[in-house]
Order: sequence, then C-alpha cells, then structure tokens
Amino acid sequence: MIDYAIREDDLTGSEVIALLTLHLDEMHAWSPPESVHAMPVDRLRAPDVTFFSAWHGARLAACGAIKQLDDGHGELKSMRAHPDYRGKGAGRAILHHLMQIAADRGYTRLSLETGAPEPFEPARSLYRAHGFAECGPFADYQPDPFSVFMTRCL
Repeated sequence: MIDYAIREDDLTGSEVIALLTLHLDEMHAWSPPESVHAMPVDRLRAPDVTFFSAWHGARLAACGAIKQLDDGHGELKSMRAHPDYRGKGAGRAILHHLMQIAADRGYTRLSLETGAPEPFEPARSLYRAHGFAECGPFADYQPDPFSVFMTRCL
C-alpha cells in the first residue's frame, strides 16, 4: 500500500487546481448542470470548508474537503483521486483523514452527495465500504434523480 502525506491545502497549487478542474469537467459530463453540486475553487476556500490534498512524494494523488453544516454535522466535498492513483488507495486515504477530522471536531454525523449515474459507482462503493448508507436529501439539497445522498454516524 502507498503511504500518502495528507495536508491542509490553500488551493493555490497548479496541480490541485488542475485536479479540481478535471473533477468539475467530469461532473458536468456525467450530470446535467442543475445536478452538479461540486464546488468551484473559490467556494472551497470559504471559512466553512477545510480542503486537504494527499501526496505521494511530489505527486498529487487525491483531494477532498469537509464542509461544516452545523456543530455536529459535516459534509464531504470534492473527493477526487488523480487518474494515476485510482485504485491505489488515495481516495481511501483522504476519506479516512476526513473522517478523523470530523471525529476530532466532535461531529456525530458525516454526509455526502454523489452522482447516481454509472461513472459514480466506484465512489459509492468506497463510501459503502466505510459505513455510509443511502439517505434522503440533507442540508439544502432537494431530491434529484442524478444524486445519491449518503450518511454515516460517527
């Protein structure tokens, strides 16, 4: 298994911006615009979001963020493995890190929205393998046939 160095990130590095651009481009390729809930870089820099990047040496392997919804509830955002690191534990590493951050903050629940189309199945499988279960819309989300909502108690 690869050992990843995970750090809080200020979203200024070109590698991170490129991975988030790829992420947004794919979200728009797989879902209609009104069903894309991925955050642009400027929104990921907001005070209610903490963004992390995972590195394998000098190479960006994955990224992810946690958004505070309330004192006990966080949301996973912008979870993405670099194409070169898919299937190599990078997504799992960032997910474990974000789950630990949520626990350290005292959250009792961690939720996420991901896509319903087939290209999102690897992400849904990762979340299910880590105790997330499908749920109804949370926060400001509305029912959407292109979205799958998942949550996990901590």
